Parts: sequence; C-alpha cells; structure tokens
Amino acid sequence: MKKILILLITGLLSAFSWADDITGRVVSVHDGDTLILLTPEQKQIKIRLAEIDTPEIGQPYGNKAKKALSDLVFDKTLTARSNKKDRYGRFLANLYLGEVWINAEMVKQGDAWVYRQYSRDPRLLAFEKKAQEEKKGLWALPESQRVPPWEWRKSRRTQGKPTASASEPAQWTCGAKRTCSQMTSCEEARFYLQQCGLSALDRNQDGVPCEKLCS
Repeated sequence: MKKILILLITGLLSAFSWADDITGRVVSVHDGDTLILLTPEQKQIKIRLAEIDTPEIGQPYGNKAKKALSDLVFDKTLTARSNKKDRYGRFLANLYLGEVWINAEMVKQGDAWVYRQYSRDPRLLAFEKKAQEEKKGLWALPESQRVPPWEWRKSRRTQGKPTASASEPAQWTCGAKRTCSQMTSCEEARFYLQQCGLSALDRNQDGVPCEKLCS
C-alpha cells in the first residue's frame, strides 16, 4: 500500500512539473505583455507575462511596448514557466528564450512596469529603477504620460460612459456583451478587449477589435 501511494505521489508531481513548462513558437503578440505560443502539438496557448505590466494599446507607449516584445520573441521558440491562470484563462508565466528572462528584459529596456501587486522577485524593481534613471523606453515620456497601466485601466473602468438614453448603461461592465454586433462604438469594443479580455473581438490578434467599427 505504501509503495502504491509513493508511486501515485511521484506520478502526480511529475504531471505537475510537466504542466508547469510550456514550450512553443510565438505566433502572435497581442500587446506588450500578452502573446500566443504554438506548441509542437499545434495547440495555441495564450500567455500573460507574470510580474510585469505594460502600457495598454490606448496609452502612450502602448504600441511601442508591443513592438518591443515582438522584436524579442516573435517567431522564436520559447519556454513559458507557469503554475496558474488568470481570470481570463491566460497562463501567467515567466518566459525564457534560452537563458534570457524575457519578463526582465522588458523591464530592463524600459518597456514595462513592475506589476507591484503581483511581483515577487526584487530583481525586477532594481531593473526598473535603473531603466528609470537612464530614461529608457517609457521613462523618457513626459511625467504626465507615465501612468501605470493598472491605474489607467482602473480610471477607464470608473470613467463610465455618458448616458444617451435609458437603454444605454452609464458604465460598461465586463460580461454584459460578447460579440462585435453588440458593440455600439470602437471605444466600447476596446474596453471589452483590453479590460475584459474578450479576445473573440480580435480574431486576427492584431490588437484592433471589431475592424468594421475601428477601421
């Protein structure tokens, strides 16, 4: 009985260890901290880089952060080390190209903030401080434009939308709508894509939702 338990435990640990490492080729970069890996089994895995946060596409430096990540990883084979998913079903991961820690590279280059609420590695704060002192990347922006992404998202959520009629909500709410046909504006579509993680609005993964609305 004891041997059986040991074998079962060993098997479970092996399974968890296997699940923690995801290897694949980067086939799409959504923004500065989100991408798609294509595994050898031809399965697409959505990855959210852990412990960092980059400007959203609608923010100053948002497109540059996306390009910076793309320059580092696009069409390359990487390993994502993850043990959990976020509420949008994305794997939260530290991403490695060989021995290069991509999450840290984004911070070193000044292309990402350290995500204070979720960061556990003190090295990232040191990298951020150095990038800030050297005015790299986003740190070269005017101070008024250097808004942490988590604060920007919060302001967008609480900003609300002017009420044009009784049928229009004063504020958009995640989960209320699911398709482009339900969106009333490009701004609303961007809210659902960027704040709610509704990736179905961006079928070609170019960062622009609902092309008919946002063209």
